Amino acid sequence: MTNYLKSNDALGIANRGNPAESGLCTLCRCDCQGKCEVWTSCLKGRELLYPRDFGSTIAGALNTAPAGLSYSALRIMGPCYGAHDAPPSAAKGDALFTEVSLESSFGAHKKTKCSAPFMAGALGSTFIAAKYWDAMAAGCAICGVPIVIGENVVGVDRKSDIKKGKITKSPEMDRRLESYLKYYDGYGAAIVQLNVEDTRNGVAEYIAEHYGDKVIIELKWGQGAKNIGGEIQVKDLEYADFLKNRGYLVDPDCSKPEVREAYKAKAIDGFARHSRLGYTNLSNWGEVKEAFLKQVSYLRGLGFERISLKTGAYGMEPLALALRLATEANLDLLTIDGAGGGTGMSPWDMMENWGVPSILLHAKTYEYANILAAAGHKVVDISLAGGFAKSSSIFKGLAIAAPYVKMICMGRAMMIPGFLGSNIEGVLKPANKAKVNGNWDTLPPSVSAHGSTAEEIFAAYYDVQKKLGHKAMKDVPFGAIAMWGMLDKLSAGLQQLMAGARKFKLRAITRDDIAAANRETAWETGLPFVTEQDDEKAKSILKEKF
Repeated sequence: MTNYLKSNDALGIANRGNPAESGLCTLCRCDCQGKCEVWTSCLKGRELLYPRDFGSTIAGALNTAPAGLSYSALRIMGPCYGAHDAPPSAAKGDALFTEVSLESSFGAHKKTKCSAPFMAGALGSTFIAAKYWDAMAAGCAICGVPIVIGENVVGVDRKSDIKKGKITKSPEMDRRLESYLKYYDGYGAAIVQLNVEDTRNGVAEYIAEHYGDKVIIELKWGQGAKNIGGEIQVKDLEYADFLKNRGYLVDPDCSKPEVREAYKAKAIDGFARHSRLGYTNLSNWGEVKEAFLKQVSYLRGLGFERISLKTGAYGMEPLALALRLATEANLDLLTIDGAGGGTGMSPWDMMENWGVPSILLHAKTYEYANILAAAGHKVVDISLAGGFAKSSSIFKGLAIAAPYVKMICMGRAMMIPGFLGSNIEGVLKPANKAKVNGNWDTLPPSVSAHGSTAEEIFAAYYDVQKKLGHKAMKDVPFGAIAMWGMLDKLSAGLQQLMAGARKFKLRAITRDDIAAANRETAWETGLPFVTEQDDEKAKSILKEKF
């Protein structure tokens, strides 16, 4: 069980559907009219950190020790004195939470700087990612955080050209990169992911030729939402034929006469496109190592200075293998994705039943990374993913595998600003409605209660204007402004939690900053039970003579 309820009267928020561990609805809709915490923070930013109606209300939280294993069962700790990596003001006792630095970086040799330890997870060939990409990419670039272009973007692009098995043109890949690079200012990164089909189609060669060191290339082993390759659903028989001719598995098989007849009769109204499994021709970890290091060497030969790896919620051997090989190959980042949600159409029963839950996977990440470090290796920088959408869970994620964690990767939470901002833009700028894929004809009360113009609706509007300039605002996607608001809320919340833990830089966060709220979580994560942390130190204070 988690401590997420369907509504929160203190903040004035409510989920449309049942909340997952992240706090997001189990099924998040692009046309949603509100108003979960993430959705509302896109409009109001850091105001969502505090109970509503100050001066007229008092508030009490459901601050208990939940049963079961989840990030909700971790407690954030903090002393009443001291400061680590403190600003000069701390020496005078004048330190403020706003002086906490959230700047992060990752990389083995060439560091990638980020304004905060957040990144948008892989958004690939799913149509919802394509529809709202411009808003999400612009928002991440303006905020100085990375975004990952996921698998199969080239392969499903009907306008792309593949000659002799290699891509020669991909308008969709170009659009996605240029949407980000247009606003890129030195913080963050565009990361392009490769799966089996991408590797065969020559996506890495295309990226190296056209974008070079502007891009981080990422190898993909898997993700938390499923243990098979990526999938999308298409409604058009002609498109299904196109994908099958591209070499994808299309299910049901659109080449079978009986399937085509069923589609014609409207008994079948769609087709699932699936990717191949990787490494099916290998039988042991030694073969995987050889193949992986060979692939990394090839990518370096193409000119890629920065290479990352994404792995999923597999068991302990694959986790150890990912850590070992990413470290041995001097990769720049390893993203470890716990079982949970997805941004595409992962099979639902699979999402509910496969893989290692995030908290357990991330706790073992720390244990295994320590083994490598004890042997004298410089452990690869790590990004953790799987159910993060609140400042508190982000802090816990940074702490549970500290000091190896440099980034927290979010998928669904980073898409919501694109949905909401585009819906608002479609109403306030009707000429843009089709372009931005707006779903509304009028502003719902949940938005109009805040105003009728972008300047009134978005708390972050003038922050973005200050960064980009007044003239640039006419072209900025509203989804990017919404992204600033949401990340500003997450940033301020994280700064407050870090200040409470007396940690003024990310590198100061340690596992001592969290404790387990129940015995099961303490046992499984190796963290102390909340009343046992520093218990001996506490008793020594009491036993010392007056």
